[in-house]
Amino acid sequence: MTQPDTPDTTTPDTSTPLVLVIDVGSSSVRARLYDCQGRGLPHVAAQEHYTLRVATSGAAEDDADTALERVGRCVDQALAQAGPLSNAIGGVALSTFVSNILPLDTAGRPLGPLITYADTRDADDAAELRRRLDEGEAHQRTGCMVRSSYWPGRLMWYRRAQPQIWHATAQWAPLSAYLERQLFGQGRASLSVASWTGLLDRRRLTWDAPLLEAIGVAPERLAPLADVREPLQGLRAEYASRWPSLRAVPWFPAIGDGAAANVGSGCTDPSRVALTVGTTGALRVVRMDVPDVPRGLWCYRVDGRRSLLGGATSEGGSVYAWMQRALKLDDPETVEQALKKLPPDGHGLTILPFLAGERSLGWSGDARATMTGLSLATTPVQMLQAGLEAVAYRFALIYERIYQTGEPPRHVVASGGALLNSPFWTQMVADVLGRPVVASAEPEATSRGVALLALEALGALPSITAAPASEGVTYSPDPARHEVYRAAIARQESLYQRLM
Repeated sequence: MTQPDTPDTTTPDTSTPLVLVIDVGSSSVRARLYDCQGRGLPHVAAQEHYTLRVATSGAAEDDADTALERVGRCVDQALAQAGPLSNAIGGVALSTFVSNILPLDTAGRPLGPLITYADTRDADDAAELRRRLDEGEAHQRTGCMVRSSYWPGRLMWYRRAQPQIWHATAQWAPLSAYLERQLFGQGRASLSVASWTGLLDRRRLTWDAPLLEAIGVAPERLAPLADVREPLQGLRAEYASRWPSLRAVPWFPAIGDGAAANVGSGCTDPSRVALTVGTTGALRVVRMDVPDVPRGLWCYRVDGRRSLLGGATSEGGSVYAWMQRALKLDDPETVEQALKKLPPDGHGLTILPFLAGERSLGWSGDARATMTGLSLATTPVQMLQAGLEAVAYRFALIYERIYQTGEPPRHVVASGGALLNSPFWTQMVADVLGRPVVASAEPEATSRGVALLALEALGALPSITAAPASEGVTYSPDPARHEVYRAAIARQESLYQRLM
């Protein structure tokens, strides 16, 4: 384990242009101010938490107007905190959680709630669509599997379950397009946000004609597309009077949160892959070109020039939390010390950690967790160790699929509290992958990435690579442990093939 160099404590540069970043997540909205080098101003940071509406039916929703009000309050607070510096703001940039959908009428008003990526009511509709078309071809065109997380199945669900809304909808839009429409009188879907719908032709950068035809939606009923470098200016009167310092400032189209996190953590080329482990997990790499998308992975867009190849898991910190609760383990620090005393894969257990179904690589949404090899000698801490190893093995499979035809990265940059709060687990991931894992020291990688892209578009930075990200501890892999884990991954894969 290698300690980082002394972190950069340079005072932020308050000269023009500053960038105001609005980050609309699935549990909170944040507004932060960044300087022209992509460094956050510590005294400008507004945040408002909220909770999605969920139901046993599989619904996971929010109210679009309430979302707009949250954004407005955070901007109000950030501008108040900025004081005179608000006049130095040269651009406003956004990121949002993605794969959400909102039906709008002819006046641009919502006909129903905002449905989020976590809504599963369209699972049967996505399955029916897969039976009607070639999912492999659709995957290569759009970079997305035809699954319940994406718009094709969602639109089929509207057509079947909400026919009145289906027929009355003039435009299907992501939340970011609705926000733009309210602020400027017109709303677009950025190529980044559109790529998460599963309906963007990733090569032509247009809405995908074959899928739209299969669903029965004309492209005119989707939000117009725009690159992330194409801002709008001139707020509507209501907001111009509310935020006079922003009235003529360019507002850039929203970026997908995963793409922004890669940029903000310094993972902007194939030499550095980003691993994020919160409740769930994802492994992502930025590439200029992705000729073919390996099965089980997705390929989104950062912008019109850059692609984002990777995979996501339903499992992550959720497995740790579930085992901590179900096994009634001691406090995290005591457990951490107990884990450090255990040899790798020395418990005889094999786990498929699908407590919330499987996404990458197999996309079996109805999969459930399995544990084999239990004996009277098995201890609760060994079960936790096996669960953490099992999650790491799923990341290893995604990693191998990403780099099956290319040069592996020099570093894996890790973020997310679930992983970084456990040095034992972080070291394990390095050993499983056989690659150094660098702990990101960027506290707000997503909003920082949005700021860097805006600064690049404004010409304040020559490139998003011109402002290196801060890094923490480096965990170097142990070759002997790596070999042990290779055999364990093969054992997990054998169980997966037998059961799945």
